[in-house]
Order: sequence, then C-alpha cells, then structure tokens
Amino acid sequence: MNNKIDNDNWNANLYDSKHSFVSKFGEDLIDLLAPKKGEYILDLGCGTGDLSYKLHKLGVNVLGIDNSENMVEQAKKKYPNLKFEVQDALNLDYNCEFDAVFSNATLHWVKPPKQALYCIYDALKHNGKFVAEFGGKGNVKKITDEIHNQLEKLEVEYKAELFPWYFPSIGEYSTLMEEVGFRVIFAQHFDRPTPLDGDHGLKCSVIVCSKG
Repeated sequence: MNNKIDNDNWNANLYDSKHSFVSKFGEDLIDLLAPKKGEYILDLGCGTGDLSYKLHKLGVNVLGIDNSENMVEQAKKKYPNLKFEVQDALNLDYNCEFDAVFSNATLHWVKPPKQALYCIYDALKHNGKFVAEFGGKGNVKKITDEIHNQLEKLEVEYKAELFPWYFPSIGEYSTLMEEVGFRVIFAQHFDRPTPLDGDHGLKCSVIVCSKG
C-alpha cells in the first residue's frame, strides 16, 4: 500500500508466486498483536489478503485495505467471504472504529509518514493497538547507495522527494508516534536478510503502541 499513483504497477500474481515470504514473515506479527475474538481489526496494506485471512480464522472482524486495485482484486478472488477495499493510508476516514490497526511490510512505502499516523490514530478506539512491521533505517542500503552512485555518474540530480521509500530509525518513528498521540510500548529494529532470487533478482522494524 503506497502513495496514490496513476498506474497500478503491482503484479498480484507475481507477488503471490515469488513474494509470499512477505506474508509468512508477517505471521509472527499476529502473535504480537494477540487478537481477541470479536475484535474489529484494520489490516492496512493487506496485499493479496493472506494475513487478513489468518486474522479472520482467529475469530476477528477484519477489513483489509490496500492502495493497489490489483492486489485488492486478487484478495477478493482468494477470499470472497472477507471484506477488502482500495484505500490510501494517507486519506483514511475512520473515527474510533477499530480495536487494532495491523500493518505488515507497508509503511515504508507511505509518505508523509505523520499524515498516515494521524489517520491510523483516528481510526482506533480508545486504548486501541497499532502493530506494524516495515523497513527501518539502513534497509536495502547497498541498493540505494548504488542508485545514488549511478545518478551521480549520469550527472542526474538526486531529489529526496522522489525516493519511493521511508526507512526511519526507531527514535525517529517513535517520536512521530508520540507527537500524534500514541504511547509507544515496544519497538525493535532487527536484521532480516532476504537473498535476491537469481541473476535478475533485483529486477523483479517492529512497532507496537497504544492509543491513549
């Protein structure tokens, strides 16, 4: 789920066949969420719906949202009994509706981050939980450094606002959350090396807090 774009470049079939590890890594995040039966949970950046389905099997009422129409259509085909919608994390219009907001491998695509946090905060009930995993400071650094090197060689000006990702430190993101109103309970920055697949592999931090 990323900032609104004119063309949806997400390939849902490729995502399911080659990047299913993203959802598998997110299963541990559900344990951290510790959902209770009957709770209302927003899966922000649901992709093709696998983690929304796992939440559903635990007895919660889950709404999966993603900014990619391709991803949402795939999720609806795979899990027709669940509710999925196309929405932008920067323009959510919920007010105290969810017991928890859950997000896996999404928020590093969302800028400006503080605007998204305000939307997430407003969506939560009092004492609601926000549990998320996304890329942190130093993520894919070798790749991004080389992009900068190549731009310099081509004498192309680097513009930070065009950089597609947001990789904050724990301190930076925790500060943003506290400014919005969250109480940060647990935050961890961990390494998760992910090998690129084959010669053309390139072609193709946990945050827990509560409202109140």
